[in-house]
Amino acid sequence: MATPTTKERILDAAEEIMLTKSFHSVGLNEILRAVNVPKGSFYHHFESKEQFGVELLKHYMADASAYKRRILLSTETEANARQRLLTFLESNIARFLECNGKCPCLVVKLASEVADFSEPMRQVLADGHEEWARIAEAMIREGIANGNIHPDVDPKSASRLFGSLWMGAMQHAAIARNAEPLRDALDFIATKLLPEP
Repeated sequence: MATPTTKERILDAAEEIMLTKSFHSVGLNEILRAVNVPKGSFYHHFESKEQFGVELLKHYMADASAYKRRILLSTETEANARQRLLTFLESNIARFLECNGKCPCLVVKLASEVADFSEPMRQVLADGHEEWARIAEAMIREGIANGNIHPDVDPKSASRLFGSLWMGAMQHAAIARNAEPLRDALDFIATKLLPEP
C-alpha cells in the first residue's frame, strides 16, 4: 500500500476530528497539529477552509462509495443481494454502538451544518447521495432478478427511499444516543421496503 500524501494525511486526520466535533468548530491548527505539518502545507493543497471542506467530502464520499460497491455489489461473501444489504445495515448498527451512540458517518454528521453554508459542499453531498442511490438501485435490481426481493419493488424509488430512511434513522439515533431508530429502520427495510417474494 502506498504511503499517504500530505494532502491525504490532512484529509484523513480532519475526518476523524470532525466526527467528534463539527466543521465550523475545528480550526486548521488542530488538524495540522494532528498530522504535524506547517500551515503552508495546508494552503499548498487547499485555497480556503471551504475548498478544504469540498475536498474532505469528496475524499470521504469516494472511500464510502468504493466500500459500498465492494460490499453491496459483490457476490463473493453472499450471493443473496437482499441479505448482503441487511448484513451491511447490521454492521452499520454495530459501528454506531462501537462509537457509543455517536454518528460514525461524516456525511450525516456534516450535512445539516454545511448544506446552507456552502453551495460547493452541498453539491458534493448531493452527488454522493446520487451515487449511493445508484449503488443501492443496482443491488436491488440484482435481488429482484435473482428472486431475493419481491418483483413489485420499484428499484429506483426504493433505493432513494432507503437512503433517506437510513440517513434520517442515523440522525435520530445520534440524537437519542440509542440504536432503536436504526433497528426500526432495518425492520421496515426488511419487511416493507425490500420484502422477500
